[in-house]
Formats: sequence, C-alpha cells, structure tokens
Amino acid sequence: MTPTAGLPARYRTLLAAEAAAYAPAGAADAEDLEQDVWLRLLETRRAPAEPAGWLAAQVRAAALAAEAPGACEGPYADRAAGPPPRAGHGRHGVEDRAEAAVALRAVLAAVPGLPGDCPRLLAVLTSGSDPTYREISRELGISQGSVGPLRSRCLACLRSILNSRVGSPVGRGNAR
Repeated sequence: MTPTAGLPARYRTLLAAEAAAYAPAGAADAEDLEQDVWLRLLETRRAPAEPAGWLAAQVRAAALAAEAPGACEGPYADRAAGPPPRAGHGRHGVEDRAEAAVALRAVLAAVPGLPGDCPRLLAVLTSGSDPTYREISRELGISQGSVGPLRSRCLACLRSILNSRVGSPVGRGNAR
C-alpha cells in the first residue's frame, strides 16, 4: 500500500470544497482542479506532512496555473495599433492626472445642480460602499425598479450639463 492510498477517502471533501471555492474565479472548473491536485499528489509519491494545508495550497496553485495563460490573451480591436495603453503608463502621466482632476472637479460641481433626487442618488452611488439597488431604494425612499431608470436619467442630465460647459468630444460614446 502506498503512502497516498489513505488520502483520497479522508480528504476528498476538503479537496472538493477548496476546488469549488477557487473554480468560479479561475479558468478551470472544480473537477479539473481536483484532478490536477490528485495528479500532483501521485507525482510526489509520498504523503504530505500536513495534508490539509498541502491540498489547499495545491488547489490555489492549480487555479492560478489554469488562469495564467488567459491573463495575457485577448484580441486587439486594431492589431496595427498595438496593445491598448495601460493606465498610468501614458507619455504624459502627470498631465493626464491633472486633466482627470479638473474633470472630476467639474463633475462634482455639476452634481448639486441636478434636478430632483439626482444629487442624492449620485451621492449614494459614489459613496464607495457599492450599495445594491435594494439598499439604494430604501435609502432614497423609491421603488427598487425605478433606481435604474432614475440613474440613467440623472447621468444623462449630468452629461448634458457637462457637455454644455466643455463641449462634446467628437466620435466617442453614444451621443443622442
């Protein structure tokens, strides 16, 4: 009998739980992760000193290995243009940040001038707490089904105010 013979029965539940926890976030499904870990176990030819920790670490490693090839892959809209620019790696990083700060100040100055519940809605949406529509509806005292349309109208209003101040960028977005 090999040292690994007793492991599958004793740690099958733990392995299944670990694999199920990592599978939704990665490129592999839970069964693939389990098979990968059992293969790693057979390749070691000896039982790990701390099997529970070893299994958890191997599932994480298998999930990362399954995810890694797809992390850099993806089609470019225009291959001749090269890869899309990365945030913070532009030629004018400081200028870009300064322009973004000016734009943010313009948006924040325009929000109080929005009609109705829009200022309150945008304050809740930008609070950083990432509320659900149910939480937003409770806080504003409106139905949950009206949060999305209200959000859309408020953003359209904000867009209109900002475009009237600085002009609309040419060839971008879905202008109406």
